[in-house]
Amino acid sequence: MKYVLDVSVALSWVIPRPLTAMAVRLRDEYQQQLYEVIAPAHFPQEVANALTKAERQKLVPIGDARKLIQDVLNAAPVLHSVDPLFYRAVDISSQTRSAFYDCLYIALGEREGCELVTADDKLVRDLQTRFPFIIHLSQLP
Repeated sequence: MKYVLDVSVALSWVIPRPLTAMAVRLRDEYQQQLYEVIAPAHFPQEVANALTKAERQKLVPIGDARKLIQDVLNAAPVLHSVDPLFYRAVDISSQTRSAFYDCLYIALGEREGCELVTADDKLVRDLQTRFPFIIHLSQLP
């Protein structure tokens, strides 16, 4: 089994959220090599952006982002170049009026023929009908 991992799930490893237990279980099972987990190559930059933003929003103490980034990257998915995904992601973004960076995850899941796991309710709500391989973290067995 292979999953594309959205940053929203990885953030749940280090920022307590309602689905943190499920996200941690997914990470632990990945580390036990029960399945593959992949992401577009911009994943580390998106993690850094989200965690420094979490500092600004006072979700984590100022200065903790660096350590939390390292915690996430210690269990990072296998990264795939965005170059082959670029134009497909542009097309998806244009057609769905969705964020380009989200569409890189969708393009990767489409190309690899695997599910995209996300904790982003809006992404699921807006795009799951069109891309049924997008699943919410809460839908994992």
